[in-house]
Amino acid sequence: MIRVVLPAHLKMHASVNGEVRLDVEGAITQRSVLDALEDSYPMLRGAIRDHATKRRRPFLRFFACQQDLSHEPPDAPLPDAIATGAQPFLIVGAIAGG
Repeated sequence: MIRVVLPAHLKMHASVNGEVRLDVEGAITQRSVLDALEDSYPMLRGAIRDHATKRRRPFLRFFACQQDLSHEPPDAPLPDAIATGAQPFLIVGAIAGG
């Protein structure tokens, strides 16, 4: 069971409270976790990744085990703590301003 923490605006959009728990088949990667998330919550399609390119949307970051994975390849394996459910995969809304 993979645990995913969404930022408040995506929780509201998906009508969820707290973290999301997902069953992910195969290798545990950013791509497989986000695919499972979008399959379970179709209203999030396009909100986290671009529809066509599947690239991360600006102003969203991905973290796991206190590491920023936003620029890592989408098929790189996530840490074991994410794969076992010991730690959550975090999708964080970036803060911008002046």
